[in-house]
Amino acid sequence: KMTLLLALVALISAFGSSFQYGYNVSVINSPAPYMQDFYNRTYFNRSGMPMDSGFQTFLWSLTVSMFPLGGFFGSLMVWPLVNNCGRKGTLLINNIFSIIAAVLMGTSELAKTFEVIILSRVIMGIYAGLASNVVPMFLGEISPKNLRGAIGVVPQLFITIGILVAQIFGLNSILGNAEGWPVLLGLTGIPSLIQLLILPFFPESPRYLLIQKGNEEQARRALQKLRGWDDVDDEIEEMRQEDRSEKEEGHFSVLSLCTFRGLRWQLISIIVMMMGQQLSGVNAVFYYADRIFQSAGVDSNNVQYVTVSIGAINVVMTLLAVFIVESLGRRILLLAGFGLCCVSCAVLTLALNLQTTVSWMSYLSIVCVIVYIIGHAIGASPIPFVMITEMFLQSSRPAAFMVGGSVHWLCNFTVGLVFLYMEAGLGPYSFLIFCAICLATIVYVFFIVPETKNKTFMEINRIMAKRNKVEIQEDKDELKDFHTVPGGQTEKKEFSSIDL
Repeated sequence: KMTLLLALVALISAFGSSFQYGYNVSVINSPAPYMQDFYNRTYFNRSGMPMDSGFQTFLWSLTVSMFPLGGFFGSLMVWPLVNNCGRKGTLLINNIFSIIAAVLMGTSELAKTFEVIILSRVIMGIYAGLASNVVPMFLGEISPKNLRGAIGVVPQLFITIGILVAQIFGLNSILGNAEGWPVLLGLTGIPSLIQLLILPFFPESPRYLLIQKGNEEQARRALQKLRGWDDVDDEIEEMRQEDRSEKEEGHFSVLSLCTFRGLRWQLISIIVMMMGQQLSGVNAVFYYADRIFQSAGVDSNNVQYVTVSIGAINVVMTLLAVFIVESLGRRILLLAGFGLCCVSCAVLTLALNLQTTVSWMSYLSIVCVIVYIIGHAIGASPIPFVMITEMFLQSSRPAAFMVGGSVHWLCNFTVGLVFLYMEAGLGPYSFLIFCAICLATIVYVFFIVPETKNKTFMEINRIMAKRNKVEIQEDKDELKDFHTVPGGQTEKKEFSSIDL
């Protein structure tokens, strides 16, 4: 059952970390004209000359793209930090990045320097890169198996809430104006302060304490607190079993993870899902949304309110995913989510091409945007992070998050850089590329990715070990060696009987 402590840990770690990731994704959209004006003024005051428009475009694209680039660097820090400082420890250390960046951005106008904003976007990106990987790992490890999916979607829910809050605060009438934008950028430090004050009172991941620290007593106490009852022997035994089956391997580095045959399909799966998640065009749809609404006759002054309403749909649908992921399962949500994205991209291409000739096509394109957002919110956005936690065991999970996180941020960075050129060259046909990527992801998930609902990490590992073995027949001996550990004999026979 869901205990109060477990709910509080999920809320505090997601509010302190994931929320800020979402907030910083969209915080510079609304005040962009005022910030660019500040860049111009600062440059003019220093050099006595107005800024060249090409240079201004370059500076602004740096401001936008430094965030995902920082996210990539943050992902590279996941593996060393979570192994040495623990999951909770890493989240606490990470707040330092956010608070430094918030102070720098909040005071940039007073200091009359735009370079600080660009630097802060890198620091904020590093923060988001760590947060986007460590929070799902931490929550996945402390959740009981029947709630792991629902709690695993909570970080994504807070990312969407962060996006929505940034959109609301960014309205012209609130902080999205010439005076308010430094405050808008600086507010991001507040959730970090709250997390720094409250998170130390919550337990560390019991799996980390037992498997990596070898401290069963601490692990047992942490688990009893999280579950709200004393009898946690079954879960401790399951962790011990996982620990025994992993003693042979030691900790995986990223290199050993990439070369180890026993985890081949898990690794390919998370790379495909993460690429699908980012290359399916979600940023492009958000980017295009304003224009689509304007072409449908929405007044340009009111477009910002429409953007807020899309942010609200995003939050509501992700909240729905929290409640349905345990009943419907991960596979259905992945397939349905990418399916909706695929269809809406195809129809959107048609609608954008015909909107000058057929009057109601612009309304159809609005429907496509909303359907796309719904599809991404229920499946494509939240589920891949849940799956990384579930498809890997303790020793390989940090390296897997490092790989998955790096792919996530590199693809995010790539779409940001390439989309403007794609749009210039292909126009509305850009969405056909996103449509094809969604379709490819659906086919892969359908044939390869198993359902992980309500299974222990060891059970999921057995399903995937069978897949790795079926695909590569010569792996039999390697798997036998791999499983000759206490209790492993039965697993080996189990694999053989399944195969035969």
